[in-house]
Amino acid sequence: MSPFGRRRDADARRGTPADLLVVGLGNPGSQYAGTRHNVGVEVVELLADRHGGRLRKGKELALVDEVRIGPHRVALAFPQTYMNNSGDSVRLLVKRYGVDDSTRLVVVHDELDLPVGRLKLKLGGGLAGNNGLKSIKAHLKTDEFARVRIGIGKPPSSQQGADHVLRPPGKAERSELDIVVQEAADAVELAAAEGFEVAMNRYNARRPAD
Repeated sequence: MSPFGRRRDADARRGTPADLLVVGLGNPGSQYAGTRHNVGVEVVELLADRHGGRLRKGKELALVDEVRIGPHRVALAFPQTYMNNSGDSVRLLVKRYGVDDSTRLVVVHDELDLPVGRLKLKLGGGLAGNNGLKSIKAHLKTDEFARVRIGIGKPPSSQQGADHVLRPPGKAERSELDIVVQEAADAVELAAAEGFEVAMNRYNARRPAD
């Protein structure tokens, strides 16, 4: 039994499954573009651009496309459900793309518990209070999916977390995030080519913990 339920039901994918499904979490709408909460989306958009794809509206409550990274078929998605309800879309996406192994789902998201510009890959484990991850776990009945975590830092004590994540960063911070978005896309490409654990070992070793 797949951690995502039965594959061969009425909604299951017909045809060749994706080798990897990469989901960038964030909020839809131009007012959220460039905010800290949407850095995961930026990674997926960059991957689409690098590999000749273009995210288009799909039936799975998401903007989607499939690209080739080397010989590997990689599905890219940006849920249009807003962050807190990401699982509504991801549940449909794993069915469409035939992802029956939780390690073939890679969720890219912002992380308050990491300093700005820090990149960390993780396979399964806690959700660190991220409502998007909580929603995905609730719908898939597992937390063993892969994560690419992009540090946005904690807000100042006088600022609430919601305000922090929903605002665009300042110029210096934006420069750091632009670099880590590129690194995160590189890490996903390595995961597609050599496996997530290889990517995790390489990229987690790049910077010491702060």
